[in-house]
Amino acid sequence: MTDRSAPAPDATTATLTATLAEEARQGHGARRPALELMGPPAVTLRDVAVSFGDHVAVRDTTLALATNRVTALVGPSGCGKTSVLRAVNRLHDHTGGKVDGTIRLGDIDVYASDTSPELVRSKVGMVFQRPNPFPTMSIFDNVVAGLRFNGVRSKALLAEAGEAALRHAALWDIVKDRLRDPAVRLSGGQQQRLCIARALAVEPEVLLMDEPCSALDPVATRKIEALITELAQHLTVVIVTHNMFQAARVSDDTAVFLLGEDRVGELVEMGPTSEIFGSPRDERTLAYVTGHIG
Repeated sequence: MTDRSAPAPDATTATLTATLAEEARQGHGARRPALELMGPPAVTLRDVAVSFGDHVAVRDTTLALATNRVTALVGPSGCGKTSVLRAVNRLHDHTGGKVDGTIRLGDIDVYASDTSPELVRSKVGMVFQRPNPFPTMSIFDNVVAGLRFNGVRSKALLAEAGEAALRHAALWDIVKDRLRDPAVRLSGGQQQRLCIARALAVEPEVLLMDEPCSALDPVATRKIEALITELAQHLTVVIVTHNMFQAARVSDDTAVFLLGEDRVGELVEMGPTSEIFGSPRDERTLAYVTGHIG
């Protein structure tokens, strides 16, 4: 059974909590107004549960993802973070997963019978854990693949959109003279930025990122983190991460997921990142962010 009470604070706990809180204060989130002062949420989830056959991955998830902010979903493996993330753009349609509850993208009911998955995915981009450029395509063709899928044929429009996306992904200056080279010739970090550019090319309102730095070295990770901070000026970013320090550095708000006593994932707490790491309301959150559970 899960111990729902945190151990008494000790010197190590106090030091780690202070360090995480300082990362959050110095990071992107500290320069943003509090969550309740922002406008309407970009995405809202109400009583969302995701199950696969008889296995419930996560349940009772109700939260609002604020517009033009970075929200981090944190928690131990198996607590439902990625299941929630993938539910937002209907990726479970292809995996046999069942999504209960309500998810809204602005005014759009994501799972309404008259809402097409293509409409949802035109507004929600996705970046996966490992870089996944199309291996047989050039750098340029990778970036504009989504636009071509959506029927864009104008070479001028594709060129303009491709350059804009690569600039937003901080990759243009690196690849502008070799756009026809195979994408797989790029380094791992550059491939991940290429995948971000591909997602940005269709001009989504929301960008979902499933542990985008887990397969990258520290240098590439820093570049992706800087990019996330920049992107939040233009769109809403939701990132799943196991790295508490990364969440503290890049996110404005943090949602903490943990396993319940029956081993089903559940949302424990959500709030401004500085508060989650500095003075969480739930003892389980404190125990997780300081390494006592999870």
